[in-house]
Amino acid sequence: MVHIPILRKGQPYRSVDISRVPHFRTRETLVEISQANAGLIRRDLRDQETGRRALSAFSTDQLIAMCRQAADYFMTATLPVGDAEQTADDYVAQLSATTGMPYVLVRKNMSKISGVMAEMGSVLAGLTRGLPTEIIDRGFGTHEGHAVSFYPRTNSLGVILPSNSPGVHSLWIPSIAMKIPLVLKPGSAEPWSPYRIAQALIKAGVPAEAFSYYPTDHGGSGAILQNCGRGMFFGDSASVGRYASDPRIELHGTGYSKVVIGEDVVDDWEKYLDVMVASITENGGRSCINASGVWTPRHGREIAEALAQRLAKIIPRDVDDDQALLAPFANPDVAGRISAIVDSGLREEGATDVSSNLRGPRLVTHDGGTYLLPTIVHCESPDHPLANREFLFPFASVVEVAQSELPERLGPTLVVTALTEDRELINQLIASPLVDRLNIGPIPTMKIAWDQPHEGNLFEHLYARRAFQRAGA
Repeated sequence: MVHIPILRKGQPYRSVDISRVPHFRTRETLVEISQANAGLIRRDLRDQETGRRALSAFSTDQLIAMCRQAADYFMTATLPVGDAEQTADDYVAQLSATTGMPYVLVRKNMSKISGVMAEMGSVLAGLTRGLPTEIIDRGFGTHEGHAVSFYPRTNSLGVILPSNSPGVHSLWIPSIAMKIPLVLKPGSAEPWSPYRIAQALIKAGVPAEAFSYYPTDHGGSGAILQNCGRGMFFGDSASVGRYASDPRIELHGTGYSKVVIGEDVVDDWEKYLDVMVASITENGGRSCINASGVWTPRHGREIAEALAQRLAKIIPRDVDDDQALLAPFANPDVAGRISAIVDSGLREEGATDVSSNLRGPRLVTHDGGTYLLPTIVHCESPDHPLANREFLFPFASVVEVAQSELPERLGPTLVVTALTEDRELINQLIASPLVDRLNIGPIPTMKIAWDQPHEGNLFEHLYARRAFQRAGA
């Protein structure tokens, strides 16, 4: 049986405390994972300078080159996983076995992670707005005719990771190119990706001291966030909420991403159906950038019915089926609770499950896995409880709302795809503090550009700019 150890500044450590993760279908133990307690984590984090010094021995350009090499290793190489070895195919099968994610979706997420490493130069240029890499190395220099200086806010980045989708791991990888070591807490059902990424980067020449990997409980997660100078926390709204006032922690919670249709194009809504479907369904509907709402001034019922017809074709398939678009829930009880929440909302007037007549029961089983089938709900008003909800499966509410009420009625929204050429509406969305990412035109909410920050700017999170003058310059 595979055993995944703790990594203490790159050194494997086997704990007496073990977590056992089952296969999503058979419920038999698939992997054992060493667990770190909060005391061990706090003790290790007394020394955060070692990893920082090790990374600082390299130039930013050298680290970018290592990231490019690691991209290939991550996709193709046989890498250590504890005392065993893991091929790329092993990784796909193991991740699928503990999360239920179909192979085809695992491979798509692999490509996303690899792509960020391969394009690290472009990623860094986007995050730093074209700052020459030698300024990161020296700490000062001239950029666009101005003297500038930047300094690191921290000696490490602590990251609390989820289990819902491997693609999120692409967000913390640029920390290495910025010379900030990583302290990673993997998701309980998805220990594979952060470990393999670290091993690919180590094989490419990044110092092992830059990686700490602590499978742990809530107490251990708290120790990471409290003792690292900067943190990232992935979780639902309830989990991340208690850190909302802590500027040291970059929060990645529920996205509430939406497609917004303007008055000027709504009568031609059929032209945009593919964009809406892709925004709702890609990656099994499990990403914070999946659209959980389509907001439109009219034609709401027609749009909902058309979406429901398209999504009804998405059915559970075997994990190795290349047509698989749905992922089962590793914990069947979670699926049951989510379906019950949707049903509870539907009992209130003003909302209809348009998918129900097309798909039968929402909660189904296939080949030992528990699935929630895609669900489209038509809401007559943005005030309905289901108008602004997000769930871990392809779910979207089609909400009728007057354009004059936007963007205030949207609420906090990670991604808005605005289907409009109305300059006034575009300006309102651009000026809105409620919209984090904005796509103008038929761009799916799931499409991310490498050189654009996602839910905060990691460079600005890790580095601060100081006033700087130099005599004789």
